[in-house]
Amino acid sequence: MHDARRQEEPMNMNTHPNSGAAERTEPTVPARSIVRATETQALSPRALEDRRLIHRNDSTRLHADAFRDLRTRLLALGGDRNFVTLVAPVVPGCGASFVARNLAAAFAFDETKTSTLIDCDALRPAQQAALGVDAAQGGLMDYLDGRIDEMAPVQYRTVLPRMDLVPTGGVREITGESFSSLRMRSLVDSLRSTHGNRYLVLDGPPVLKSPDARILSDLADLVVLVAGYARVTTEQIEKAAANFAPEKLAGVVFNDIQ
Repeated sequence: MHDARRQEEPMNMNTHPNSGAAERTEPTVPARSIVRATETQALSPRALEDRRLIHRNDSTRLHADAFRDLRTRLLALGGDRNFVTLVAPVVPGCGASFVARNLAAAFAFDETKTSTLIDCDALRPAQQAALGVDAAQGGLMDYLDGRIDEMAPVQYRTVLPRMDLVPTGGVREITGESFSSLRMRSLVDSLRSTHGNRYLVLDGPPVLKSPDARILSDLADLVVLVAGYARVTTEQIEKAAANFAPEKLAGVVFNDIQ
């Protein structure tokens, strides 16, 4: 483990000993798209920092470089494909939504790539407010509940170019059956397949508090655990990691939220 030095700064991603990924190193877009046409007004660097979003200015260089490094490591593991990454905290309060949001931003930094962030933490939705999205048309849970028939209305442009958000659409108590449904898989597969350069990031619920993160991992190619600095024990990290297939577990991000 590494000591964390900056507020909510992701540190080196350590591979879990049982993941089997420790030795890996870096290594025609279809015309149709389901992306919403409306753009969200771009924010100033100061406004982006207020929302805890990385950008290209020097003021957040350390944060931006840390997320670029995380993106590079995942690209090395994911190979020559656009993949789905689940970001899940070991327990509540580890800052996983911050990590998921800025990982999606890091993918969107690359002008050859786009990203879609899906807020899957239905009890603690955070991304809609953080990204300043007015989800008037509803969100993920509304689509999974059948209240919305099409996927397009629940995908929103964000304040960052080439980055979209599927918000939760409201707090829900029971989500496991929804996440294992055919509609959820169809949404993920469709978002992934309509653009060969689109990378999906699932902002998941705490691993040790519900089975939802494990259920969501069935939809993901890679899993990143987020451990809050001084908030979780090694035993908790190992217990959380055991919920996922070793070949999917990319590693652990230690996040300082003090």
